[in-house]
Amino acid sequence: MKRKNRKSLRLLLLLLMTAAVGLSGCMGEKRLWTEAVSGSEAAQSMENTLETEESTVQTALQGTEGKTGKETEKETENETEEKRTEEAVKETEKETAESQTEETENENSQKTKKDSGDMAGKSEVINWNPDWKYAENSRIHTGSATLYYTASSGAKGMTVCINAGHGTSGGFDVYTLCHPDGSPKVTGGSTAKGQTKAAAVSGGTTMDDGTPEAAVTLKLALVVKERLLEEGYNVLMIRENDDVQLDNIARTVIANQYADCHIALHYDSTESDKGTFYIGVPDEGGYRSMEPVASHWQDHERLGSALIDGMRQQGVKIFGDGSMDIDLTQTSYSTIPSVDLEIGDRASDYSEETLEKLAAGIAAGLNSF
Repeated sequence: MKRKNRKSLRLLLLLLMTAAVGLSGCMGEKRLWTEAVSGSEAAQSMENTLETEESTVQTALQGTEGKTGKETEKETENETEEKRTEEAVKETEKETAESQTEETENENSQKTKKDSGDMAGKSEVINWNPDWKYAENSRIHTGSATLYYTASSGAKGMTVCINAGHGTSGGFDVYTLCHPDGSPKVTGGSTAKGQTKAAAVSGGTTMDDGTPEAAVTLKLALVVKERLLEEGYNVLMIRENDDVQLDNIARTVIANQYADCHIALHYDSTESDKGTFYIGVPDEGGYRSMEPVASHWQDHERLGSALIDGMRQQGVKIFGDGSMDIDLTQTSYSTIPSVDLEIGDRASDYSEETLEKLAAGIAAGLNSF
């Protein structure tokens, strides 16, 4: 029984040695030698062999443990090094991506400057696009506007829409929605309060000397255009002759697409030479809560105030506090800073000298806007 137990123990030890250190060859030799010995000498030899085997196994296991520890430590070092390498690669890739992005941005910036430089002193015709926002509410839009690019070395990178009021043949007989949502006007004006539709383009008033308002606003618009181009502004001209087939909605929609701000020029129908003022945004009937007014009315007011301040600087006569709140089609559809600037009324002077002063006042207002 003892012999059988010892034999089992020996086999177990041999298996452990084989798995741990691959010493099967050595153990095989020891097993053959032990089986060849008989009697007490064999038993004694077996005992000695078992003791030797146990010692060898322990030594081997210790060696294996030490080797495994070193290997594990080395593997850990390798993993750490690989991780560091991975992180370094990622960091390099990140820096490369950032560098490429910066280069792309610089290229885009240079391209923009180049394109702007290429267009300096030139112009382009802006034709109607039915896909523009609110375009579906326009009824007269077969005409076109013209965008002029400044040749000034002090280009401001800003486009101003100058809209010479009136001047659309047949516009008084066509009607458009006062508001994009079809709601009624909250104030009176050329169209009564409560109306949902207004003339696409009214005929305007007549100056005391019999000159149509449309002719005077056009004359002023051309002077303002030249002054602004000299100041470094690009100018979007809605009308440059007696007639343009663009209704008030079309004019506003084009300005929304191509300009940074929109200034419509008008003269009031009174006869007191009242002075200049802008049409402000009424705070009644939920008008300031209606889009796009809700998102832009503060910009409209800021532009109007800046223009009046610029006029004051040039010694232009100002009516009251410089503003009068009226619900206008222009304001109702504008998505950029936009005002109707009433230059004066039927009794106001519109000589070349006065027009130059008014143009200087508009430029001064825009410079501070």
